[in-house]
Amino acid sequence: SNLEDFYKRCPFTTKDELIADQNANAPYGTNLSLPIEHFNRIHQTSGSTGKPLRWLDTPDSWQGMLDSWKTVYETAGVTEKDRALFPFSFGPFIGFWMAYEAAGQLGCLCFPGGGLTSVTRLNILLENEITVICCTPTYALRLAEVANQEGIDLSQSRLRTIIVAGEPGGSIPSTRNCIETAWPNAKVFDHHGMTEVGPVTHQCLESSDSLQVMENAYLAEVLLPESNKPTEKGEEGELVLTTLTRTAMPLIRYRTGDLVLPQVDGNNLILKGGILGRTDDMTIVRGVNVYPSTFERILRHFDDVAEYQVIISNQSNLTELLLRLEPKANKDGEMLKEKVSTEIRNQLNLRV
Repeated sequence: SNLEDFYKRCPFTTKDELIADQNANAPYGTNLSLPIEHFNRIHQTSGSTGKPLRWLDTPDSWQGMLDSWKTVYETAGVTEKDRALFPFSFGPFIGFWMAYEAAGQLGCLCFPGGGLTSVTRLNILLENEITVICCTPTYALRLAEVANQEGIDLSQSRLRTIIVAGEPGGSIPSTRNCIETAWPNAKVFDHHGMTEVGPVTHQCLESSDSLQVMENAYLAEVLLPESNKPTEKGEEGELVLTTLTRTAMPLIRYRTGDLVLPQVDGNNLILKGGILGRTDDMTIVRGVNVYPSTFERILRHFDDVAEYQVIISNQSNLTELLLRLEPKANKDGEMLKEKVSTEIRNQLNLRV
């Protein structure tokens, strides 16, 4: 088939290659399909693994991504009647700008919330009868915590839709339940994307713990990272994407580093459990593959855990795992420690 020929002929693209290209051909690299004067937007990655990766867009490629973001909203039931709050600072990171502009194109009344305290944002949410908020799962929980500290009754809010991304949580049932319990009138909708490609998935309506790839914008593959062969049924693999609409800086067979469990539902590619982890943040502890999301899934079941920290170290050529727990006020730390240790041992066969 044509696709098989494409896969044989076209090599993978990696983030390391993109960074090397931009370093060698500063500042934007050579992956531009048009002269520079056609581009009118620039965004960049956080640079958490080194120098930030810069990404440019033309008006057409930008609109293609906004259309994908509008699919995220429409799947969550957002309409022009909604009022949306965006409680984050508008830096050079792409997701903030897309979320805001796409909501505006849908006709929502949009409230920028950068540079404000959580209390001020809560006041805006209540006074303006906000119905939609876009944030990370952690910040949705943080806002609820501040509301509790300030004596604000969130059952009186009009918020009905919480759209999350940026970290594991939205597709993890225990974390989702924590957020929806804290915001009793709202439902959580997950999605994910990347600076280099744009919005990739939206919430799967048939399964709240899964994401659906927007295949009108991407040619998607799921491959075994070690062999580069397609996964078999029930196997996890790396999500590999070719952009179809963001053509100004196109990517062919881009290795996202996202680990997923693919399921085909009719003509739709479903990612069971959302983004399960990263190929570059997996750690093997005593023969067990461990990801940050692994602990998120387990610990959010414990109401008495306020915060946690996972520390992984190498001692005498052995990988050791230390889990630090912060119990909620007036909770028995020793008892919580025993419960969590037992649950991790039962689920992962690991002693921590």
